Amino acid sequence: MADLKLLYEELGFKNIKTYIQSGNVVFDYQIMSASALQQLIFDKIQEHYGFDVPNLILTPQEIKEALNNNPFKDIEKMYFTFLAELPEQEDVQKLVTFNFSNEFYEINKKVIYFHCPDGYGRAKMNNNFFEQQLKVVATTRNLNTVKKLSEIVSTQF
Repeated sequence: MADLKLLYEELGFKNIKTYIQSGNVVFDYQIMSASALQQLIFDKIQEHYGFDVPNLILTPQEIKEALNNNPFKDIEKMYFTFLAELPEQEDVQKLVTFNFSNEFYEINKKVIYFHCPDGYGRAKMNNNFFEQQLKVVATTRNLNTVKKLSEIVSTQF
């Protein structure tokens, strides 16, 4: 993560903070679109490491809204799958045809709220599943990580 932080510094970002070993980076940046930021970071990672790593930019407001809109508020063992863009409605409708025992989800715009009491490691509806079915780049974080990222952006911004 220290190397990743240096890479973000090279891009001119300020107040860079990383959280755990999963690629979570909080930073200040010049005003530009999320897609432009994503491409800038994607290109720099590819140049530096030699491989493609999709990334997803979330604003502090998007993180707070995701927490506030969580339909599983009383459940600790849940996950947020953040989508890079709104999926096509027909792809969202196809998800209804899948029914995996003890796996529950709700979609709200670009966030999938996911609860799997048997553990995420055993879940069929994992990040790859949602990306394949919805044809959208996604990233998944557990409730504790999203709460911590919300705390970091609240104190930083």
